[in-house]
Amino acid sequence: MPERISTALEHPRPHRTARPGPLALPLGLLKTARPRQWVKNILVVAAPAAAGELFSRQSLTRLSLVFVLFTAAASAVYLINDARDADADRAHPTKCRRPVAAGQVPVPVAYAVGGCLAVLAPVTAAFLCTPLTAALLAAYVGMQLAYCVSLKHVLVVDLTIVTTGFLMRAMIGGLALDIPLSRWFLITTGFGALFMVSAKRYSEAVQMAATTGKPGATRALLTEYTTGYLRFVWQLAAGVAVLAYCLWAMEEGGSTTGGSLLPWRQLSMTAFILAILRYAVFADRGTAGEPEDVVLRDRALAVIGLVWLAMYGLAVTDW
Repeated sequence: MPERISTALEHPRPHRTARPGPLALPLGLLKTARPRQWVKNILVVAAPAAAGELFSRQSLTRLSLVFVLFTAAASAVYLINDARDADADRAHPTKCRRPVAAGQVPVPVAYAVGGCLAVLAPVTAAFLCTPLTAALLAAYVGMQLAYCVSLKHVLVVDLTIVTTGFLMRAMIGGLALDIPLSRWFLITTGFGALFMVSAKRYSEAVQMAATTGKPGATRALLTEYTTGYLRFVWQLAAGVAVLAYCLWAMEEGGSTTGGSLLPWRQLSMTAFILAILRYAVFADRGTAGEPEDVVLRDRALAVIGLVWLAMYGLAVTDW
């Protein structure tokens, strides 16, 4: 008996590692595509909503298709970005858990799936939507890939590209439905996006300055910005967005003509300004992270947003 025990101790059985299940790769690809970020693509309804042409069956069908195509294009960028940064992500304390860095999704597979989505999204848009929709999707993919490769390391350009990505989301719904995009819509949306992007960068810079900061724990380019500069950017962007919105409301909603019971355009200025001011509280504190997280975390901001949506809806429908 002792001889058997010693033999077992000297020659232990090899440890068997668990094999990944059949769904490991699909789930890894889905996680790499960042489903949480898909919420941002709801912006595709912005232009049709602003024009009051959102609730027809044709519009909803076309916008659903555009939402899927833009989601595919954005997911393609995430897949290619993670494949390209796999080696660097493995050395990162948190990014090492990403499926590509962790080995759940092989790098060639991530490149292949990302490349297919990057090509299929604009091609599908060319056949099922308008040529301008396909062109904008192709431009978005090209711009975001250039951002991943080099432009994310260029001061100011990185803010511009992220902001332009939001603006493209807001524009594509109008292009898909052949809706003219007004100058006030473009200015308000563009500077509103810049406000949120720069507020997020400012919050990251404040949090980094408040801690010792670990190498690679945040964006490398962030160390080249000053908190004073980022504060200036988000304050400037907020001011321009408010001014453009007010000019739109005063220009097109100066009276109650058109069947409206009240001047909803003018009244919606109050809710819009309150929403900007409330969001600026979190920006000033350095706690303005992802926009959707800020809105969902603060009940007052969510209520103000709903009130603004109601007023805006009544304005564009001339109720």
